[in-house]
Amino acid sequence: MSLTQGLNLLIAALLLAGIYAAMAVGMTVIYGVMKIVNLAHAGFLMLGAYFAYEMFERFHIDPLLGAVLALPAFFLFGMAVHWLLVRWLPKSDTPSLPSLLLMFGFWLVLQNAGYFFWGNDDRSITTPRTLAAANLGPITVPEVNLIVFAAAVICLVILQLVINRSWFGRSMRALIQNPYGAKIVGVDDARTSRLTFGLGTAFAGFAGALLGMIYTFSPDFGRPFLLRSFVIIVLGGLESISGVALGAIVLALFETFGPYVPIPWYWGEWRVFYMPDSLQPAMSFALLVVVLLIMPKGLASLFARKRRLA
Repeated sequence: MSLTQGLNLLIAALLLAGIYAAMAVGMTVIYGVMKIVNLAHAGFLMLGAYFAYEMFERFHIDPLLGAVLALPAFFLFGMAVHWLLVRWLPKSDTPSLPSLLLMFGFWLVLQNAGYFFWGNDDRSITTPRTLAAANLGPITVPEVNLIVFAAAVICLVILQLVINRSWFGRSMRALIQNPYGAKIVGVDDARTSRLTFGLGTAFAGFAGALLGMIYTFSPDFGRPFLLRSFVIIVLGGLESISGVALGAIVLALFETFGPYVPIPWYWGEWRVFYMPDSLQPAMSFALLVVVLLIMPKGLASLFARKRRLA
């Protein structure tokens, strides 16, 4: 691998990490506050891609603006889903079987609704930016990837400000750290959970719209990204919102450089094997299994351990 190729891959991995972080943060906040593994996250990602597609095809709205419009639209949609379905789930301190079945069933409903309305053909959002590229010396970066990365980072920064500076953010952090203590001091559990589910759904729709600007999509679009979201939140520490960025960077680097790492193996004689791109989902799943076995609390636990030792 040449230096130029390595730099291009590094830039591509960092740009990919930004959208991965925006994709996974919605799943993280819902799990942190409500202890629900939101399998319907895949369906929300898929609907976000089709939302931007319909805005572009029917109303000629720029896909980036469509992604921004997805935030309030999916926020309201998420609160409606919570009011209709999620609020009836029994309260639990750990992920429960009823919540898993409900979210899985709702994902299937969304997926089949996608097949009904849009069919099973792959769609794409094609604009003049799709094939444009920015040249920074020897480094070539697709313009759409830069725009998607910037939009994702800006929204993540705004989310961090909301979490740190608003009453809702304080309520959410209190429920993540100590649900019983939060209720004792007056945190409205039902209201915060409803807003949190809306926020998580909004970021899923927003990320799906951004992903739809880069990849082709179908009603099964969200499934591989659901697995990646699992890997990211496990790497980040499940309930750690700030750890999502670290998990996204690790996964993006792993996926981007993985196919270029030589793997020696012996079959009568020593040979070198390179992982094909088609096995990227398997690589992500293997990383998830390894992290669960070695660091079940994620990479954040390593930094916490270093602080305690210091």
